[in-house]
Amino acid sequence: MERQREQNLSGKVVIITGASRGVGKQAALDFAKCGAHVVLAARTVEADPTLPGTIGETLKQIEDSGGQAIAVATDLSKEEDLKLLVAAAVERFGGVDILINNAAVTTGDIWGKPFLELTRAEWLYQFDVNVHAPFTLTQLCVPIMEKRGGGRIINLSTGSGEVFRQPEELPKLAAVGNFSLAVPGYYSSKRALDRFGNCMAPQFHTKNIAIISVHPGLVSTELVQIRVKERGLGTSVAVPMTVPARMLVYFAACENPFEYTGRIFWAEREMAALGIELE
Repeated sequence: MERQREQNLSGKVVIITGASRGVGKQAALDFAKCGAHVVLAARTVEADPTLPGTIGETLKQIEDSGGQAIAVATDLSKEEDLKLLVAAAVERFGGVDILINNAAVTTGDIWGKPFLELTRAEWLYQFDVNVHAPFTLTQLCVPIMEKRGGGRIINLSTGSGEVFRQPEELPKLAAVGNFSLAVPGYYSSKRALDRFGNCMAPQFHTKNIAIISVHPGLVSTELVQIRVKERGLGTSVAVPMTVPARMLVYFAACENPFEYTGRIFWAEREMAALGIELE
């Protein structure tokens, strides 16, 4: 791959799920800095003493820096909330150009829960948020994007076989030190999201819409910092949030997204390979 010229994102309308903290929040700040109009979606409206960040705080940071955004309280497991989210984007900014499916179930007892203790309801909830919400948002946004001349859909993935580009898939690690990676619902649902992008890319291409998956790696989000500290690991095992956020902006702005459509990319590696700098 060769690095592409990045187009101006000023005035582009971007929906970002999971925008109260982590990669979603960092990406929202970065898109706003580029002049995009950002639609922030997350459940966290009230501050949680155990975990920092709300969509209101993200909104305030964007507005304080001169950017334009709206915050829409959204439970991604509820179809009606997803419809209201897209409707709010259209009402406030006139449409949708870029959809960032970032949110995922990463908190609560589900994370690290042994498989035989995982309930069917917990399994289905992970698929509701991690796969079914992106499916519904994509269905809602594609007609809007097509009418506007095209668009980009970027899904946040996780470690999948394809992203490592090996002849055979690397063995799945159970843990890094005491940091558990045994989260069957999370990894299975994210793999389904990858496949969704793979299979829909040709159809979306005819509508001038690219769909790209980005594997952020282990990122030093607020939640990961808490977890690695609890398990005695150093934060150096994780990359800064600015790395995957920068690659989301790149894939949203690159001149020819169809070089990338239907594929999975590893943020840290692709940033280095393409010579992309943090701004």
